Amino acid sequence: QVQLVESGGGLVQSGGSLRLSCAASGRIFSTNIMGWYRQAPGKQRELVALITSSGSTNYADSVRGRFIISRDNAKNTVYLHMNSLKPEDTAVYYCKYSALRDYWGQGTQVTVSS
Repeated sequence: QVQLVESGGGLVQSGGSLRLSCAASGRIFSTNIMGWYRQAPGKQRELVALITSSGSTNYADSVRGRFIISRDNAKNTVYLHMNSLKPEDTAVYYCKYSALRDYWGQGTQVTVSS
């Protein structure tokens, strides 16, 4: 089992920044992929960004150039640095850990006011 604990969500004005954190614990495999997804009201959950244990990254087109995903393998923690936030970034953000199977965090609300 793997447990994921997210933090860092909140309310921010348009153009502002936030940093999300997701700490993984339990049976962690050294080779894994961690990522962030988001779900806005009435919409499907979508990929925001992901990072492999070796540091390769992938971003949704909507956030590329504004968001940066990073990780600290020693702490089993992944971060999402969100800059130049827009109202359309408002959503619940979920952390995901993938190795032998997928695990999801409980989600953290990000609200961007215009």
